[in-house]
Amino acid sequence: MSETSENQTPDNDRYTVPALERGLRLLACFSPSQPVWSAPELARTLELPRSTVFRMLTTLEGMGYLQRAGTEYRLGLSVLRLGYDYLSTQPLAQLAEPVLRALCERLGFTTNLALLDGDAVVYVARIAPAGAFQGAVRVGSRLPAHATVLGRALLQDMDADQLRQIFGGSELPQFSEKTPRSVDQLLQLLAQDRQRGHAMGEGFYEAGVSSIAVPVRDAQGRIVAGLGMAVAFTDMAPGRMAECAQQVCAAAGELAGHLRTQHPGFLR
Repeated sequence: MSETSENQTPDNDRYTVPALERGLRLLACFSPSQPVWSAPELARTLELPRSTVFRMLTTLEGMGYLQRAGTEYRLGLSVLRLGYDYLSTQPLAQLAEPVLRALCERLGFTTNLALLDGDAVVYVARIAPAGAFQGAVRVGSRLPAHATVLGRALLQDMDADQLRQIFGGSELPQFSEKTPRSVDQLLQLLAQDRQRGHAMGEGFYEAGVSSIAVPVRDAQGRIVAGLGMAVAFTDMAPGRMAECAQQVCAAAGELAGHLRTQHPGFLR
């Protein structure tokens, strides 16, 4: 290649590594809707020779990023570790950890921090008391925003048009009898949450679980996260929900206060 033609090549082409790009594209094929792939399927999807795909699969399997059962592949534990490492090193998760831990110790219940990603919430931090209720949610869990109390906290400022842009106009998927079936029903819940000052629900997504959640706002008042607690409602003493709600609101306010002291680019 001449110096002239090289100088005309865009930087993003000059400095990319094609083999690495192909490997990452291969990993990106694995999703909740298609968690298992065969080598021929990947070769057709990626439009690559089977021999190339086989070498990529063998390399990724050897490093633990894929696991093989017969002729089929799924994501391996190394990908999971990367995901946990990413979430646990996010600035907001690190800032929230002592706030969540203190709230957990005061209440004796599991505490969570989640972010909104499209129509889902992603749990980025979680503190659970030893030997107490754990639930099915873990750091890295991705749940439907309309069907979770933390999701309602994150959606609290949105109007009908914004919600329809996220969820569309069709019927919303059901996860329990309390899940809203439409954007209009979701709007009614959000209005109640705003009036109450927090979102709450029993069995809203996970059967037998009581949850309270509050939005966390940055210095400009924008919702950047949802902070909440979850407990088996058999472990919730009668009349204690009001106290728990007050504590969760205070913790969200504390985290928001910490955010205001950070550099403006902290969350970028």
